[in-house]
Parts: sequence; C-alpha cells; structure tokens
Amino acid sequence: MLESPTGYAPRPQAPYGTPMAFPVARASLGGRGVAYLLDILFIFGFTALLTLLITVLGALTFGLGWTLFAVLPASGILYSALTVGGAGQGTWGMRMMGLRVVNQAGTRVDMITAAVHALLFYVAISTFLLWALDVVIGLVRPDRRLGHDLLLGLAVVRTA
Repeated sequence: MLESPTGYAPRPQAPYGTPMAFPVARASLGGRGVAYLLDILFIFGFTALLTLLITVLGALTFGLGWTLFAVLPASGILYSALTVGGAGQGTWGMRMMGLRVVNQAGTRVDMITAAVHALLFYVAISTFLLWALDVVIGLVRPDRRLGHDLLLGLAVVRTA
C-alpha cells in the first residue's frame, strides 16, 4: 500500500477489495459486456464441437463414451478456464475487445482460478439479484472490478 508523504493526512483505505498493486488501464463495463456476447457465440461453437466429439467417442466405445455428455453443462467454465488461464489471459471475446485478466501482481491467472472466476460469474448471472449486485459494485468502483473479480483478487484490464 502507498504510504502518505510527510505532512499529509493518511490515505483512506478501500472499504472492500484489495486495491491493485500496479497502475492499470481499467476495462470498461461496456467492453466486458460485448466480450461476453461474443463469448456466447464461441461457447456455443465449443459446445457443438464437444457434442460431436462425445457422440463419435460414444459410438466407438459402444455407448460408454456417452457418459461424457455430463461435461457439457460445464463447457462454458471449461472454455473460460482454458482461455483465461492460458497464454492469452482472456477469452476469445476479451481478446477481440482488447482485454485480459490479471491477478493482484499483474501476472497470468492459473486455470483453477480462471475456472472459479467463470463459475462465480455464471452463478451471479443466473440470478437477477446477484447479477445486479455484481454490476452495481462495478459501477461504483473506480477500477470497474465486479464482485466476482473482488472475491478472487482479479482484474480485467486493457491489453495495451
């Protein structure tokens, strides 16, 4: 945390959420919204590809592979874990909008944290009140971090 210069009043502490440890160019909520709309299309394609692969695998294994259809509801979380936790630091929609996800140190997020981040997002968006609270938190904070970002200590920032 930054120390106050001598002769000045102490800096106020953030009421919730740890402030980012480095200067960031915050991402706009509009950019995040458009990135999510693009990601819906990519998740649909990813789910269709998984469905095709599981169908073929099930036919080859005389029906045993069809038990993998239980994975399909989590395809959005799997997509986010692979893309946000990967080298690009963001989903394909985020990359198209020039956004990336970083942790408090400004480094890449691991796949488990990316999966939990996506899970918290989908839980919030599935309930109107949680989604509204998530968005209101993002609107009142100057760094535009949403509630599920604060819980995991992540931030969505512009790439450069």
